[in-house]
Amino acid sequence: MIYKRKTYRVLPEKVSEFTTFFDEYLLPNQLKNGAKLIGRWITETKDEIIELWEYPSYEEYLKIEERVRNDEMYQQAQSQLQKLGNLYLDNRQDFLESTGTYSFPKHTVTVSGYITNEQQETLLVKTYWRSDTWELPGGAVDEGETLDLALCREIFEETGISVKLLGVTGVYSNGSTVSVVFRGEYNGGNLKTSTETKDVRFLKIDSSNVMQYITRPKFRSRVLDAMKGHCIPYEAFKVRPYELLERLDGSFRA
Repeated sequence: MIYKRKTYRVLPEKVSEFTTFFDEYLLPNQLKNGAKLIGRWITETKDEIIELWEYPSYEEYLKIEERVRNDEMYQQAQSQLQKLGNLYLDNRQDFLESTGTYSFPKHTVTVSGYITNEQQETLLVKTYWRSDTWELPGGAVDEGETLDLALCREIFEETGISVKLLGVTGVYSNGSTVSVVFRGEYNGGNLKTSTETKDVRFLKIDSSNVMQYITRPKFRSRVLDAMKGHCIPYEAFKVRPYELLERLDGSFRA
């Protein structure tokens, strides 16, 4: 990531008018073309405004700026600026690179999978830090990772199993964590434990005995929902240009 710091020298009496112009013309054009605004601040003396923008790379910044200038909203902004007159005295910009990651996500996204084999047994794991219960394999989604790839990675790391995903069976949230559960099928590999899992097995579970294995209610509801076999479609894609990375249509053979 790179960051652009743009600084405007302004007259205090022009601050409100300039901010309105920014909100109505500059910001929407930047956002629609891929820029990300980190924040906008004004000094105590109200004579300087600082904006901080984030871009994946300098090359991507150049592409975004080109799209911004070719957008009809840019021409509208220039026409409006001519009507309003000088809203700022001058401006300058420079580019910054981060020395590390210091921010924390507002939500954590996790994925887990209800995976069955040909005998209709369910893949369950027991971790070192929750050894009182069995649970579905899975884990946190890394930054920039799609949900399906994150789940396949986590299941392989925890169990040694490769899987074929079919669709999403449920989404669960406690306010700070969003958990997405997929249904899937065994696709290969041999069971093995990891540094996170003390036991991994395919077990025959159903609604009558699930409480013997899944002792924590928050995990049990996910398993019971997934058992029903109802999936909704899932897609992973890129934009600019659009590229479909993965689509699961939710079809399931009981």
